[in-house]
Amino acid sequence: MSEFISKIRTIQWIDNCSRMVDQTVVPYEFKYVDITTGQQMFDAIRTMIVRGAPAIGIAGAHGVVLYAMELAKENLSRDEFVKKLLEKADYMATSRPTAVNLMWAVEKQKDIIKNSKSDIAGIIEELKQNGIKLENEDIEINKKIGDYGAEVVPKGASILTHCNAGALATVGYGTALGVVRSAFAKDKTIQVFADETRPRQQGARITTLELTMDGIPTTLITDGMCSYFMKKGMIDMVVVGADRIAANGDTANKIGTYTVAIAAKYHNIPFYIAAPLSTIDISIKTGDEIVIEERSREEVTHINGKIICAPEVNVINPGFDVTPHELITGIITEKGILRPDYNNSIREAFNK
Repeated sequence: MSEFISKIRTIQWIDNCSRMVDQTVVPYEFKYVDITTGQQMFDAIRTMIVRGAPAIGIAGAHGVVLYAMELAKENLSRDEFVKKLLEKADYMATSRPTAVNLMWAVEKQKDIIKNSKSDIAGIIEELKQNGIKLENEDIEINKKIGDYGAEVVPKGASILTHCNAGALATVGYGTALGVVRSAFAKDKTIQVFADETRPRQQGARITTLELTMDGIPTTLITDGMCSYFMKKGMIDMVVVGADRIAANGDTANKIGTYTVAIAAKYHNIPFYIAAPLSTIDISIKTGDEIVIEERSREEVTHINGKIICAPEVNVINPGFDVTPHELITGIITEKGILRPDYNNSIREAFNK
């Protein structure tokens, strides 16, 4: 099972459909579902059957292929097909608003559509191959992120992570957990503290599953406990993922990340973001421009279908918060570790 989790293929184009792990039922079940239509993919992204910024990006790319296959059955002219497919691609990109990887991958597919010289069948094949290429690149990118990140992990470190930025948030291996995996491969004394990550408990449900199945010592804590363990000297560094990074380094990640970053700063603990360059949105200057997804009240008021609070209580449920760049020690990417001034280091990374 250890080998399975660390090398898992979260999402894959196979047999003319997108096969993905249904993450709404982890850890109670571990099952794959086949997504066969564009609308099914839109819903899978929106309802978090597939989650994690890099995995959502690949899902969006697959969704464009599925829409193309459907439109090919409508006996359209090539021009009509291209026009409608571009509209469908734009719709796919709206399935979740915060993770920029979704928009990035959809734009990659739109470039194929706009620039192809092929007939309809040829366009569909090009879109399929590009989706598969993006899949394979994701795994290689994550391994590079892991290796760069391992260089800054002290021997015997206790690493705190928030939410899940592992194999199940990507095509495979993981970003923040990729750093953990690469570091653990060199030093078996490393351990992890995993925040529960309310309200959807991705840390408890998914991160602990991934790491314990890989044999990496893991301690689960609730979101409010991080300062306690930092003060006791039990946390050496923090590594988290990201859903969108602005040009100045401000980073949107799962709600609660900002709180962890503030606590880390107070206790002089390094706080790292691990993310591919595709998560950096250089079109926005600061985190103030990042759209924060508001999710349903039931995520907060219910656990496993049972209400845990007064039924009429008011609920506000932002899915993400933005950590200011001043609190971030470094951004670990496939091009190396970016350091402040982030405006400069991000620009240089893209120029590479």
